Amino acid sequence: MLSLSLFIAFLVAGALYLRRIGSRERGLPPGPPTLPIIGNLHIFPTEFPHYIFTKWARKYGGIYSLKLGTRTIIVLTDPKLVKELMETRNASTSDRPASHIVELVTGGFHVGLGRYGDTWRTQRKTAHAILGAQAVARLLPIQRAEATQLLYDLLPTLEGFFTHVERYSHSVIMSALYGIRSPRYDSLELTAFFRMIHEWGAIHEPGATPPIDLFPILKLVPERFAPWKQRARRIRQSQRELYFALLDKTIQRMGKGERNGCFMEEVLEREEEFGFHKEMTGYFAGTLMEAGSETTSSFLKTLILCLVAYPEVQQRAQAEIDRVVGAERLPTLEDLEKLPYIRSLIFETHRFRPNLPLLMPHATTAPEMCGGYMIPSGSTIFVNLWGISHNPELYDDPDNFVPERYLRSENGTKPGVDASSLKPTLPFGVGRRSCPGIHLAQNSININVINLLWAFDFKPAVDAEGKPIKPDTFAYHKGIATAPLPFRCTIASRSEEKAHIIRQEFLDAGEIFQRFEAGLAEESAR
Repeated sequence: MLSLSLFIAFLVAGALYLRRIGSRERGLPPGPPTLPIIGNLHIFPTEFPHYIFTKWARKYGGIYSLKLGTRTIIVLTDPKLVKELMETRNASTSDRPASHIVELVTGGFHVGLGRYGDTWRTQRKTAHAILGAQAVARLLPIQRAEATQLLYDLLPTLEGFFTHVERYSHSVIMSALYGIRSPRYDSLELTAFFRMIHEWGAIHEPGATPPIDLFPILKLVPERFAPWKQRARRIRQSQRELYFALLDKTIQRMGKGERNGCFMEEVLEREEEFGFHKEMTGYFAGTLMEAGSETTSSFLKTLILCLVAYPEVQQRAQAEIDRVVGAERLPTLEDLEKLPYIRSLIFETHRFRPNLPLLMPHATTAPEMCGGYMIPSGSTIFVNLWGISHNPELYDDPDNFVPERYLRSENGTKPGVDASSLKPTLPFGVGRRSCPGIHLAQNSININVINLLWAFDFKPAVDAEGKPIKPDTFAYHKGIATAPLPFRCTIASRSEEKAHIIRQEFLDAGEIFQRFEAGLAEESAR
């Protein structure tokens, strides 16, 4: 009888414990109802989660919680709470959620996805040392030259402009990091990069792998029975072949005395001072290249999409740049100070279709309180940037593209709204995890926005009957980082005089290009 009693007590205790799994603990923010063990796993969105997260925010408030088994997720859609938790107390909110796939592929050396610790702190310190505003300024000549090639490439383009934008974005970050540019979209390095980044993104999509981080026992499954482990190994091999080959080319060029001022020259010279070893150095540069290549490309595609969908915005922006710059020269960054509407257009593009609608998830390393609620250590935190930037309590007509809103108020918000917590750099991240390459990215964005508006008219494509095809401003790729799906439009030079200036500027940029073309394979050259 004693044994039976103990067995029954054990079963009851086990049942009570299992019942608590998936339940929302006392003190957590409210959220959707949970089920035993799985919590909210059954309703957790598997694609475009920012839409569902925003819908829940309107119901449960600016801070709410979700449960996935034993894991807690906190979603912030109130900019004041974002500032309170992610900026003011960033010491305990700078981790990333545990990811076995990230560890398996990168060995913990991924700058953007790596866990908070000594390795990441070393990488962050180095990134800020080499990517500061003054350091980035010395690379403006190659950024301007690459932007000129983008204009030149677009001159004869009717369709397929996506590849030119992607080439530009990747070539700039390649030049900045390794001192090696990509003159052609089908160059060897660029082809290898996009093949790898597609596979790397695909393995992060919901359902691509089992829920390894919820059920760690899955890590023990032998590789021959785990296709996801085989994929991870192939991606790791692709990354290493690309990253370390580029690093070796930089080392070889430095050995020949062919320096061009790229960032990795400084890192390699100061490797010991920074506390790096070759494994860290290779992944440091490679993962910065991942981030820098995609973000600028996504922004420029969104910009063109909005210019096609909102012709009145394009007309007003072109009228402003024509008045300030004229038709006899390309615009410069210095002109931007005199172009308030175009600056507003840039802010509105970030707000209207943010590249990272939920930013990158953070994780807490210590318990915190926020908005009167408990935030346990180890919680995953999503900053719902989409929900913030499309909140009708903050913005008039938030679902429309209206650059004028930033002329009426500093942060584009409604009159009388306290917008002091809305930092203009929010699209680039929060706290200690904000993008270290923000100055390089902003220069690329600013140069290309004014160039494209000065040089081209962007209009809808037409169907067989000659009617304009209205682009879908919601047609975006799935994933944490989004970008427009390919769309059709017509791109026409605004005048033959401007086309002539573009061709001449492209020829004049040849001397700058040559500094970043040492060692290029013949099939990769211009």
